[in-house]
Amino acid sequence: MSVDQKTVRRIAHLARIAIKDEQVEPMVGELNGILAWVEQLGEVDTDGVAPMTSVVEAKLPLREDEVTDGGYPKDVVKNAPATEDGFFMVPKVLE
Repeated sequence: MSVDQKTVRRIAHLARIAIKDEQVEPMVGELNGILAWVEQLGEVDTDGVAPMTSVVEAKLPLREDEVTDGGYPKDVVKNAPATEDGFFMVPKVLE
């Protein structure tokens, strides 16, 4: 994939970035360099490599899910500006 001056101007417009005419050509080179590097990553053989979320293998502690009512609904809503039947009341936002 290659980026030209028109594409750089379009990206700048979409990103709401003000870019001067003399900055367009250097940006073309920079973006093409970045895209070439990203394309090189596609050449890496990742067969047999398990997906991971971190470089450090860690197991998160889990707890049993328990369904409760909280046990104190009046305390939960006592600071709300408006409540009804133990529920928060909010202004209507959709017609």
